[in-house]
Amino acid sequence: MEHTWLRPATVGVTTALVGFTSSVAVLIAGLTAAGASGAQASSGLTALCLTVGVGTMVLAWRFRTPLTLAWSTPGAALLATQASLGWEAAVGAFAVTGALIAAVGLWPRLGRLIAAIPAPLAQAMLAGVLVPLCLRPVTELAAHPWHVAPVVAIWLALQRLAPRWATPAAFGAALVAITVQAGPAVTAAVTAPAIELTRPTFSWAAVIGIAVPLTVVTMASQNVPGVAVLATAGFRVPWRETMLVTGAGTLAGAAAGGHAINLAAITAALPASPDADPAPERRWIAAFAAGCSYVVLAGAGATLVALADVGAAEVLAVVAGLALLPTLASSLGGAFSEPRDRLPAAAAFVLAASGTTLVGIGSAFWALVGGLAVAAVLRPRRAGRRVSARAS
Repeated sequence: MEHTWLRPATVGVTTALVGFTSSVAVLIAGLTAAGASGAQASSGLTALCLTVGVGTMVLAWRFRTPLTLAWSTPGAALLATQASLGWEAAVGAFAVTGALIAAVGLWPRLGRLIAAIPAPLAQAMLAGVLVPLCLRPVTELAAHPWHVAPVVAIWLALQRLAPRWATPAAFGAALVAITVQAGPAVTAAVTAPAIELTRPTFSWAAVIGIAVPLTVVTMASQNVPGVAVLATAGFRVPWRETMLVTGAGTLAGAAAGGHAINLAAITAALPASPDADPAPERRWIAAFAAGCSYVVLAGAGATLVALADVGAAEVLAVVAGLALLPTLASSLGGAFSEPRDRLPAAAAFVLAASGTTLVGIGSAFWALVGGLAVAAVLRPRRAGRRVSARAS
């Protein structure tokens, strides 16, 4: 038999492992910064693994497409850099985010409204949000060189030799550092997964400051690139159904601490490639296997959060910063690629990076508002210049 299930299944397992290990440090940092306790953060990680896994299996099986889901890594970075409004308010914002994502699938006009936000502004906002996290490898290297230097060295070496595995290897090195520092306390960190539900509260500050930016960065930095990756490989994403599944999955996981799920972007290329199977019609098996793997990985969440509590937690912050450096570089490139968009993008970038909170609303929202305001002020002047040039 020329093709078997083993090859695509292996690629699917690899997809899940790379996606999980390359972003779990960012996720833990984001949930913790949003106000989650250790138990609530591990519950959120478990819920996200389950909703990502089940959603991926449903979509891959239903449409026979190598379509994989992931949690919103840029969204977790956003949570990590915003002033906490309380865990209950954050959970309410997660639920609103799920409703907004589902509404994009049901109501095309909402999708067009989000798409109308200039891409450079969305990229600049994301870049500003990422800056504080991407500075952690520098600050922690100065403060804890013996713990951090090996992690950075491994990451940098593999960026040259095997970029796909650079962050997972750095994550593995961080776990070793945490284990060594924790000593005998490591045995107590091995914990069974558990779901802890939180009653959400809804506030305008959380909806505007968390849910709106979270939806924007998830759409702009995950869903749209995910569609492009699959289109490049020759596959069409069932947009309406995918938005409904990811929106419903986000809603289902919100009370347990899951902030948002979406189309995978970077790891989406693995199951969609010929490496998964030479026959395109069989590559959905790789995505289905990735979904199964995420369900299995849900069992590791509580232990990882507990390890961060008993060991050198700053090393996980370093891994998070390293993992986000490629996203930061891409966002900066997209934000400032066009000269005419640079000033509005710079305003959005500075506002997001400032971490300023006004009337209880975080800097990510004000970055969008400020960038749009600067663009609106400059637009008439540009139009006037074009008229004057034509008259002359």
